[in-house]
Amino acid sequence: MHKLLILSRHARDYHELIDAAALPDLDVTSTTDAADAAARAGGYDLALGEPSLLRLVLPALTSLRWLQATWAGVEPLLDPALRRDYILTNARGVFGGLMSEYVFAYLLAHERRIFEKQVSQADGRWDATHPGTLRGKQMGLLGVGTIGAALAKTAKHFGMRVKGYTRASEDSPDVDAYFHSPMAKVRTAFAADLDYLVSVMPATTESRHLVDAVLLRALPPHAVFVNPGRGGVVDEPALAAALAEGRLAGAVLDVFQEEPLPRDHVFWRTPNLLITSHTAALSVPADIAPVFVENYRRLLRGEPLQYRVSFELGY
Repeated sequence: MHKLLILSRHARDYHELIDAAALPDLDVTSTTDAADAAARAGGYDLALGEPSLLRLVLPALTSLRWLQATWAGVEPLLDPALRRDYILTNARGVFGGLMSEYVFAYLLAHERRIFEKQVSQADGRWDATHPGTLRGKQMGLLGVGTIGAALAKTAKHFGMRVKGYTRASEDSPDVDAYFHSPMAKVRTAFAADLDYLVSVMPATTESRHLVDAVLLRALPPHAVFVNPGRGGVVDEPALAAALAEGRLAGAVLDVFQEEPLPRDHVFWRTPNLLITSHTAALSVPADIAPVFVENYRRLLRGEPLQYRVSFELGY
C-alpha cells in the first residue's frame, strides 16, 4: 500500500480527482497546511503539491520515494542544501495551450494595435491607422520544450517563421531553424531579424540573465520581448534601460526575479511594458491530476515515470 500526501492550496480538488481515478493500493491524505503535513509526514512514500509548500515538509518526509510537483518549475526543491534521495517529476504537457493563449493574445494585440485603438476611442478620435499582421513575422523561442513546441505550432497557424534556441534538442518540427548554446556564438544569427522574442526557458545556471544587454542590443528596435517563463532569465535593469531608451518596441512580462514585484521596482515606471503578475498559465487541478494518475500507474507497472527532473540540470 502506497501512502500519498497531497499538500496544496487546492488539496480538496486534487483529493477528489485522484479518488475518482480509483487507483489501487493507494491511501490518500490531503491538507493545505504545511505544519499539519510536517507533523505526520514520516509515513508517506509519495507526495503531490506545490514545490513552495513541499519544500517546507521535505525534511520530515523520511520515507519519500517520489514527489510529483504541480508546477512546471520546481526551483524551490532544487536548492543544493535540500535532499535529493527521491524521484522528482514536474507537470509537463498541460501548459502549452494556456501559454499559447497568453503569448498570442499579446502578439495579436500588438499587431492589431488594440491598445492604441482603445485610446483613440476614449479620445473620440477616428483612428484609421492600418494594423499589422503576424503572417510573415519571425518569432524567436528561448527554450523549445513542450511549451515552446506548442508556441511554435501556434505560430505556424499564423504563418510565422520560428527560430528556436535550445541546449541541444531539435524535437519540434514547427521550428524552422535551431540555434544551440552558448548564446555568445549564435546571438547575431538568432536575434538580429526577430520581430518577437519569447522566453520559456527553465531557470538554470546556464539560463540566468540570458536576456542581457548584449542580447537586447542584438534585437532590432521594432522587436517585442515576452517572458511567461522564468524571471531569472532576464537582466531586469538591462531590459528597463532598453525600453526606456527606445531600443526595444515593447515587452510583456509575467514573471520576475522577486515576486510580488516590489512597489519601488523600475518596471512599474518603464514605458512600453505590460506586467501580468504571474498569471500566464496557472496550474489547474483538472489538468495536473491526470499527470499524477498516469505516473502512479507507471510506478505500479515498474515503468519509468514521465517528466522526471534532473537535479543537476534543473529541469
